[in-house]
Amino acid sequence: MPEIMQKVQSAFQEAFSVDPSLITMEATPNQIPGWDSLGHASLAATLEQVFNVSLDIDDLMAMEDVRSVVEVLQRKLQ
Repeated sequence: MPEIMQKVQSAFQEAFSVDPSLITMEATPNQIPGWDSLGHASLAATLEQVFNVSLDIDDLMAMEDVRSVVEVLQRKLQ
């Protein structure tokens, strides 16, 4: 899990130009500047590149906060 979280933090930093320390398991879109509907698409594209996975619409809909982003990615990587 720590490795996944580090990569998630890097993806958020790349997608939103934010300090990775802002990206905690408890973080929500309201707490991360730029994480709106358009930003969500940018984040998804970045996550696909970083983790070499393909995210479908159900995955995107499930990613409501950082914890759920990590959970979706864990499922994809199994």
